[in-house]
Formats: sequence, structure tokens, C-alpha cells
Amino acid sequence: MPAVTVENTLLLPRVTEPDPVSSEQRPVRTVTTAPRGYEGEGFPVHRAFAEVSPRLLDPFVHMDQMGEVEYAPGEPRGTAWHPHRGFETVTYMIDGRMEHQDSHGGGGTIADGATQWMTAGSGILHIETPPEELVVSGGLFHGIQLWVNLPRAHKWNPPRYQSIEGPEAALLSSPDGGALVRVIAGEVAGHRGPGSTFTPITLVHATLSPGARLVLPWRPDFSALAYALSGRGTAGAEQRPLDAHQLAVFGAGDTLTLEATARPDSRTPDLDVLVLGGRPIREPVAHFGPFVMNTKAEVLQAIEDFDKGRLGFEQAARMPHTAPGEELT
Repeated sequence: MPAVTVENTLLLPRVTEPDPVSSEQRPVRTVTTAPRGYEGEGFPVHRAFAEVSPRLLDPFVHMDQMGEVEYAPGEPRGTAWHPHRGFETVTYMIDGRMEHQDSHGGGGTIADGATQWMTAGSGILHIETPPEELVVSGGLFHGIQLWVNLPRAHKWNPPRYQSIEGPEAALLSSPDGGALVRVIAGEVAGHRGPGSTFTPITLVHATLSPGARLVLPWRPDFSALAYALSGRGTAGAEQRPLDAHQLAVFGAGDTLTLEATARPDSRTPDLDVLVLGGRPIREPVAHFGPFVMNTKAEVLQAIEDFDKGRLGFEQAARMPHTAPGEELT
């Protein structure tokens, strides 16, 4: 799992462990296992938030771990043109490459540690496909797609696009160098990631070597989640087991702890974990398919706008990927 890495973590700025006397450890409330499913044109995913209360996930709505899968030549798949309204989509590519394009001119190649941050806002169409050379050759594909809700005041904002290259992430280490911390958005221990968000959040990808322990300061007004991408370890000071494809939901506090097992398997010696949280929006959520609104009436309006070609079709028709109407009808 390369993403962005360094040869010597001891040369990076350190995340100083919070004072155990004055800080409050967040307890683990639940640990759930993500079921497998399929998305788009048939690529395998793990549904990270399945069967978790939306109240505990706020401000997040949905997260898929895409892959990890090794495609044979001719097998890589993507998505056709499809709409979104009312939230932000975050695609973080750990291995492999995808090409993104949207109806407002955003797009590019997302590869090996890069993040595509698309604010759907009032409405957008987009498409994600593997590059032609990857379809021909096959190869490893692994990433995350996260949906971040928008508060009512920003749901109708104009769409926008951010391309965050892997090296732009803030790179930190645990005090002993046993954990590499990549800050993609938000702030950890005074170090800010490059992602710009309407909803205040923190998004971190941490890699813990066998036996390593990571104690992160975490804003007490933020939710706190940890999803294991691969490997084995524990979550919380109480050391709840946390294995690949499992999500830990933390309770209240200002510090959270993760630890990698000292006896990993040979295939995945490190514990790779996505740590995320944000300020809860605490507004009504009406979620149907690719639309995340506040009311059922707003969802029905989004469906009608899509069906009548009022949701990005005109702009998409001018994009290099031609005939979006054919793929969407």
C-alpha cells in the first residue's frame, strides 16, 4: 500500500502525545465489519458505514473502500456519467489510477496518494474511468470514496473541484517514528492538510508498523471514526480489536489511540487506517441514491431536474467524453 511514504519517518515533524493527565481518551463505542458489494460498472467495494447510525457518522454520509483488487488485462472498470447534488465526494487513490471528469470542467488523473475533492453543491454530472493503458495492462486498484454532507446553507453552492496531489498532504510521525501520518484535510497537532472543505472535518491516512502506537489529539467537538484499510490492530486505550475492513466509532473526548499488532500476517505487516471526523451538522437528511438533501421534496426536485436534463447535461455535452445523455437515459 504505497500511497505517499518516506524512507525515514524520524525526519518528519512529530505528533506529540497529549498529556494523559489533562486529556480525555475517546472510548470505542462500536466496531462493525464492512460488507462487500459492487459499484459503478462492477468494481468491488466494502461498504464502510453499513449498519452504523447516521447520527454517529455526521457529517459523513457514505464511504466505500474500492478494492483492493488486482485486475487482469481488460478487466478494470469505472463509472458511467452520473449526477450528484447536496454534498461533496472525496476520491482518495492509494494504488492505481483513475481519470475524473465533471460537467463543470473539473478533472484529471487521480493516482497513488492523490485526492479528488468534488463539491457537487447545486448539481453536477461526473464520470470516473481507468486510463486506457490501465485497461489494456490490468493492475492494482485500491482507493476510498467518501461522501461529506453539506449544511443547508451550502447545498446550493456552485460546484467546484480540488485536485490534491499526494505530496501536498502534511506528513507527520509518531514520537518514535513507528507511525506515518498523512493529513489530507483538517488539522492534527497544529499541522494542516491541503483539503478545503465547507464542513469542518479532519481526514488522515495513518500507517502503523508492527507494534507501533499512535495517539492523536482530536477536536472534542468533532465526531471520530477509524476504518482499517488493511492489517490488524486495536482501537482505543481499551484495545478493542480492529481488523481490515472494520470501522471503529469513538465516543466523547479529545484524544484517540490506535495500535498495530506486534504479530501481523506476512501479507499485510502494517496497520493502515483512515481516521476521520468532523463537526456534526445536526440537520435533517433526506438521502436517495446520488442526492443528499434536507427534505424529501428537495430529493424529488433533484430527480426531476436530472430526468429533464437540467442537472449538468448542457455542460457535460461539451466535455471530451461525448454523449453523456446516451449513458444516462
